[in-house]
Amino acid sequence: MRTAVIVTTYNRSDALRAVLEGYLVQDRQDFELLVADDGSTDDTRRLVAEYTRRATFPLRHVWQEDRGFRPGAARNRALAATGADYVIFTDGDCVPPADFVRRHVTLAEPGYFLGGNRILLAESFTRRALEQQLSLHKRSNAAWVLAWLRRDINRLLPLLRLPDGAFRRRHPAQWAGIKTCNFSAWRADLQRVNGFDEAYSGWGLEDSDLVIRLLHAGIKHKSARCATPLFHLWHRENDRSQLPENQRRLDELLASPRIEAQLGLSQYA
Repeated sequence: MRTAVIVTTYNRSDALRAVLEGYLVQDRQDFELLVADDGSTDDTRRLVAEYTRRATFPLRHVWQEDRGFRPGAARNRALAATGADYVIFTDGDCVPPADFVRRHVTLAEPGYFLGGNRILLAESFTRRALEQQLSLHKRSNAAWVLAWLRRDINRLLPLLRLPDGAFRRRHPAQWAGIKTCNFSAWRADLQRVNGFDEAYSGWGLEDSDLVIRLLHAGIKHKSARCATPLFHLWHRENDRSQLPENQRRLDELLASPRIEAQLGLSQYA
């Protein structure tokens, strides 16, 4: 099974460096990584070029013009650029532990998409980690317990590693709370629903839209919680001025059987 990891980014090269360091040490290297760039400046291009030379897996930079917050379009462009069978989506501020890719692949199952969870880092801890280039992906569980006691992180539960089992399929129709910073699906299923809907403007709900359309298409939710944790670096809250309009779009989708994105992956075919 050919696997691709798609990492979105925008002008945050220090965070992206920490993320790419995590992928360099994955305990399986048989994947390709595509940096889905939402219009960053040359700092990001140079960083990706540096890691392209260092990586043992294929690493590509898929850039689009900066025309505001458009992660859905960036993901669609990267998705169109890969021929992988299975695709893992995450963000350029989410540092993976060394078993992240392997565990997504191990849990992958026909007819299902996976939704994982994350551990949020505090602002001060994030600043220290980036300034000192701490190897977050190498920290032991004991170190994370200490970080939790210091309130450097918000929780510990996602660090548990539970095996596959029927409990992961207990909520097959769940869409609320599933985020594409820790999400994976079969590429054929993503093509069937026409990828992300770029009709959404600004921050909010384009990931929920994708999940709901997958459910409409008969693809079920399988939980990857307590299997595929990520360490989410702190950042300022994004502009949410478009959220009411995005919510209106999502409400319309929920009231319909629609499967395909109105403005999606097909435009890059």
